[in-house]
Amino acid sequence: MTALRTELARRLDHTLLKPQATAAEVERLCAEALEHGFFSVCVAPCRLPLATRSLAGSAVLPITVVGFPLGFQSTLVKAFEAARSVEEGAREIDMVLNVGALKEGDEVSVARDIEAVVRSVGVPVKVILETALLSDAEKIQACRLAAGAGAAFVKTCTGFSGGGATEADVRLLRANVPAHMGVKASGGIRTRAQALALLDAGAGRLGASASVAIVMED
Repeated sequence: MTALRTELARRLDHTLLKPQATAAEVERLCAEALEHGFFSVCVAPCRLPLATRSLAGSAVLPITVVGFPLGFQSTLVKAFEAARSVEEGAREIDMVLNVGALKEGDEVSVARDIEAVVRSVGVPVKVILETALLSDAEKIQACRLAAGAGAAFVKTCTGFSGGGATEADVRLLRANVPAHMGVKASGGIRTRAQALALLDAGAGRLGASASVAIVMED
C-alpha cells in the first residue's frame, strides 16, 4: 500500500448504516477495515456487538451512531443509547443534533442534549449537524454549542436528509470550532478526489461507505 493510501485509510470511518444491512455485510465491512487499515468501522447500534467481536485485538475502532438518523429522540434516550453503546464496545459516538430545537433558537435544549451524551460516555463524541438542513448562521451556532458542550468533533451529515459533505461546509465548520476539535466530513463521498479535497478543506476524518474504492482508486 502506498503512503497516500495508508494516510487516507487512517482518516476513514468505514461506514454501513443502511437499514437493510445484514450481519454478513457487517462482517465483510470489518474484514475490509482490517485489510485496508481504516481508522474505524461505523455501524448501527444493533450491529455494534458483532463489529466489536470482529475487530477485537486490532487497531480498527468500532464506533456507532446515537439518535440516528433524525436526532429528535429525547435527551434521556440519547444518553442511555450512548452509554449502552460504550458498554458494547463503541470507542466513539456519532450523535445527531436536535435540528428542530436549533432552528427554533432553543440553544439551552441543544446544548443540554449534546452535553448529556458527552457526560454519559468516556469516549469522543461527534455531533452530526445535518448541514443540508441548516443556514450558514445555524451551522456556526451549532459549532459553538457543540464546542461548549464538550464534543470532540462536528460532523456534516447523516446522508439521510439530502445534501452531502461539501468543501465550503467543511471550511466553515473548521473556522468555527476550536483547534482541539475535529471536523468529520460525511455524506456522498465516493472518490479519492472528493476525499482529498475535503481533507484539504480542513476535515480530519471522513465517513464513507465507499472507503475501499477511495483508497484503491488509481
